[in-house]
Amino acid sequence: MHIETTALPGVLIVTPRVFADPRGFFFESYNQEKFRGYGIDTVFVQDNHSKSTRGTLRGLHFQVAPMAQVKLVRCVRGAIWDVAVDIRAGSPTFGQWVGAELTADNFRQIYVPIGFAHGFCVLSDEAEVLYKTSAVYSQTHEQGIAWNDPALNVAWPIADPLLSARDARAGSLADYLAGTPFVYDGD
Repeated sequence: MHIETTALPGVLIVTPRVFADPRGFFFESYNQEKFRGYGIDTVFVQDNHSKSTRGTLRGLHFQVAPMAQVKLVRCVRGAIWDVAVDIRAGSPTFGQWVGAELTADNFRQIYVPIGFAHGFCVLSDEAEVLYKTSAVYSQTHEQGIAWNDPALNVAWPIADPLLSARDARAGSLADYLAGTPFVYDGD
């Protein structure tokens, strides 16, 4: 397993060791002991699976305390552009984002800590995404920021995405900041 740091402290790109032969492949998509060896002590309690068509954009999503979530995201069919945005007030990287292409062929995963918004768009005809979360889904605690907020300037590879009604009416980073529950603690 290879763990790569990103420009946003805490957001990691995880590439598992894949064993391939003429029969196919095998890899550990998650191993708690190996993750702990890299200082990742997250306990995951829910697995989610989504299927989306080309041009779909899901995000930018997060949940607030006490249901805030760490996410470990991977694409098991097709290809996505996956993004994490630092939304911790006072953070030196507040409002900055990192992105990575996750595909069924590259096996890469992104680890998104609490205090970061997450989203992805579909690059292939269809994509299936699996992700683990450290807290169960709670509609009461879910929030979002507009995917195209100019304050974030995320370089999405699509201009006119297919959005859910919720994502289409998401507020700006400035709207969110007025009541932010995430504050940078210096770690």
